[in-house]
Amino acid sequence: MNAPTGAPFADLGRIVVIIPTYNETLTLPTIVARVRSAVPEAHVLVIDDNSPDGTGALADSIAAGDSNVEVMHRKGKEGLGAAYLAGFAWALDVGYDVIVEMDADGSHQPEQLPDLLAALRDADLVLGSRWVTGGGVVNWPKSREVLSRGGNAYTRFMLGVPLRDATGGYRAFRASTLRSLDLGEVASQGYCFQVDLAWRAVQRGMRVREVPITFVERTAGTSKMSQRIVIEALWRVTVWGVDDKAARIRGKAARRSAAAKAT
Repeated sequence: MNAPTGAPFADLGRIVVIIPTYNETLTLPTIVARVRSAVPEAHVLVIDDNSPDGTGALADSIAAGDSNVEVMHRKGKEGLGAAYLAGFAWALDVGYDVIVEMDADGSHQPEQLPDLLAALRDADLVLGSRWVTGGGVVNWPKSREVLSRGGNAYTRFMLGVPLRDATGGYRAFRASTLRSLDLGEVASQGYCFQVDLAWRAVQRGMRVREVPITFVERTAGTSKMSQRIVIEALWRVTVWGVDDKAARIRGKAARRSAAAKAT
């Protein structure tokens, strides 16, 4: 169950990079190869949602030639959050110590994975951040940058999380972190899924670090971004924030009442 002796991140234990796919034949082989080159001791789990373009079969062929690559086939497109939850459950059951989220489209650069893993040595969760000093985006229209920065600012305001990029999907978890996040209660998708997990970690007092990454907009394939995903994220963050503030107010009222009765 241990990482290979002499591997740069052997002290972290066994590492798996989870890569969900849907119609990613144009990018998957390159991404897997770059991950294996960047962190040779890392394993890769490709989770394919029955892609009609044959991504699942392509992933199987990659795995046949590399014992560090596994493939999970799902019946259909059920959403990013559901894919990651299935991958987390598998990774925890198998006994991995570090679980990484990464997109298949090349937007998350595998060459920056060592930065995330190095930061995990003194953290419970590491977020690859576009909006901290040293981070950034490539080939984004200004409108999308404004949307992302604004969404993260709104998240900080509503949820009180001190994170610059809570919506990003390039991150590394300790297995112990995932086990403590009540994953069975997570039902969110897309950006909202990422916010949900980061918020849960912050609420539990875990060490959450952000390291700068450069996000590169895909040059092949089709973006999975949709208006529905954005609306869901805004709606859920609003509901969570309102509920959290209401709970805090009720808690303060209850404490004041208890104090008054004690006098």
